[in-house]
Amino acid sequence: MRQIVLDTETTGLSAEGGDRIIELGCVELFARKLTGNNLHFYFNPERDSHEDALKVHGISNEFLRDKPKFAQLTDEILDYLADAELIIHNAAFDVGFLNKELERVGKKPLKAYVSNVIDTLAMAKEMFPGKRNSLDSLCDRLEVDNSGRTLHGALLDAE
Repeated sequence: MRQIVLDTETTGLSAEGGDRIIELGCVELFARKLTGNNLHFYFNPERDSHEDALKVHGISNEFLRDKPKFAQLTDEILDYLADAELIIHNAAFDVGFLNKELERVGKKPLKAYVSNVIDTLAMAKEMFPGKRNSLDSLCDRLEVDNSGRTLHGALLDAE
């Protein structure tokens, strides 16, 4: 089975309010083994990031200005994700943003292209009720070394 661990970084918290994806990171697994066939893009969101978002990901508006727009890479992204099972921490957030980007270019919602979406945040809440279940908290609890991570990054977080 082909699985893709996926994460995004965005200009803010509201896809419906006009915030956009600025980074997409995907790590491919086949038979639960890393393949090395990862996908990673930065996008020009055609708007500035909110100050709070900048504090999370540190990706400057200036850095993104010459990057391609999501619409330019949509077909490549959908080809990569085709028929895979997606694994996403807080899937509602990322899927909401991806669906909004797909809507902007006249495409169907993400579920039309992938086999399934697994939300690791929902899994963590079941396994550790009442505890913090952010990626950092889970790394600490499960003894996953993330010492090289000072800011959020889509590919880094997916890895």
